[in-house]
Amino acid sequence: MDSYAVVGNPIGHSKSPRIHALFAAQTAQDMSYEAILAPLDGFVATVRAFVEAGGLGMNVTVPFKEEAFRLATTLTERARAAGAVNTLKFSGNDIFGDNTDGAGLVRDIADNLGRAITGQRILLLGAGGAARGVILPLLAEKPASLSIANRTADKARALAATFPGCAGGGFEEIGERAFDIVINATSAGLAGGVLPRLTFAFAPGCLAYEMVYGKDTDFLRQAAEAAVTTADGLGMLVEQAAEAFFVWRGVRPETAPVLKELRQA
Repeated sequence: MDSYAVVGNPIGHSKSPRIHALFAAQTAQDMSYEAILAPLDGFVATVRAFVEAGGLGMNVTVPFKEEAFRLATTLTERARAAGAVNTLKFSGNDIFGDNTDGAGLVRDIADNLGRAITGQRILLLGAGGAARGVILPLLAEKPASLSIANRTADKARALAATFPGCAGGGFEEIGERAFDIVINATSAGLAGGVLPRLTFAFAPGCLAYEMVYGKDTDFLRQAAEAAVTTADGLGMLVEQAAEAFFVWRGVRPETAPVLKELRQA
């Protein structure tokens, strides 16, 4: 049986083992998938031990995505653009690194939510790793514009400068502009933090997308106040997992039944 895993710290909350078990059953793949807790100073040693035991691939979650980027010997374009890796594939001495987060986000918005990205005005909140990992796939969909807003304006401007066609600045620099899709990639959702007032940024018919799932965040509350469509990041989680599954197995699983089961649970 082929062996795969997700590695992180913490890791007990991860839904990945359940998701990949459902994918494997659906596609008749003979594989196992486990969650591995790595010490904060022991990521590389944990990966090496997994490979030596015959492991073929790993998902990587916080706080090890940048370390996985440095460990990989081969990187995809989207991994280079993200500066982080969430999917590793092992073959001999080669460590193949990919980042499937952006593909998962795009597929969730376009396929599961039925919202076209092409020609839309997009506002991306945050300038950290979560934001950086989705910019290239979003730009590939040819939106009308992609603006990045962050509490630290210089960080947003620096991130935008690395992607032609993007604009970046502080929250206060959004002005009175409205957007068709607003994506929250800040850590506020995870930490229960409060964002600056954003209701003016939601155009009529806007999609407000929160990358965090399973929480009533300040971002979602502001979007509900503006009476626009909202979505959380559970679909992105399932879709990025499906992309990683395809990287490993060459088979693309159906995500709709898996997402439905997770929602019901």
